[in-house]
Amino acid sequence: MDNSKKIIIEKRINKTGENLKKNNMDFYYAPTKEDVKPIVEKLLKKGDVITHGGTVSMTECGIRELISSPEYNYLDRSKVPPEEIPDLYIKAFSADVFISSSNAITEDGVLYNVDGNSNRIAAIAYGPKSVIIIAGYNKIVRNLEEAEIRVKQEAAPPNCVRLNCNTYCAEKGECVSLNKADRQIYDGCGGDGRICCNYLISAHQRHKGRIKVIIVGEELGY
Repeated sequence: MDNSKKIIIEKRINKTGENLKKNNMDFYYAPTKEDVKPIVEKLLKKGDVITHGGTVSMTECGIRELISSPEYNYLDRSKVPPEEIPDLYIKAFSADVFISSSNAITEDGVLYNVDGNSNRIAAIAYGPKSVIIIAGYNKIVRNLEEAEIRVKQEAAPPNCVRLNCNTYCAEKGECVSLNKADRQIYDGCGGDGRICCNYLISAHQRHKGRIKVIIVGEELGY
């Protein structure tokens, strides 16, 4: 990456990180995805029960290999039959650590997440003792309006393709609601495969340090 561009990106990351801390979330900066694993490892303890949402960013950073170590109790939904996955989602509420990404992070330190099954946003909001968010700098937006647009244009369409969801955005590349002059933040298609069903805005946190946010100086995820 061009050094001048990197300097500006880091300024934006640090501004966002300072505001995350003001909102009682811990902030860590990882210059590259290779720097994420050592940060996560320091946030874990031997014997921790760990699980996660459907996060591409975590996989890109090699965290799945880390938490598969016998030192941890990894609740891996890829290893259970489909009929047992709902029970694993419930077990996530009593986990020591829940790992996720965020659909968007505003410069004033707010996390914005949208889900279909909503196990991910439920666990971010309540339950697990510790929540670790891993996000590339591409997830940073100026405000919630930009967060909404980011989900409808950049996050939901490729996720629907990845998950084989039959939706308008998977076919057309953006949410159908973007064509509406009077669009609401929750507008979208009416298909059974819709993944934008429930919305979570994580602002100032009552439990200081429960949410830890690692922002990476590279593009990650969707």
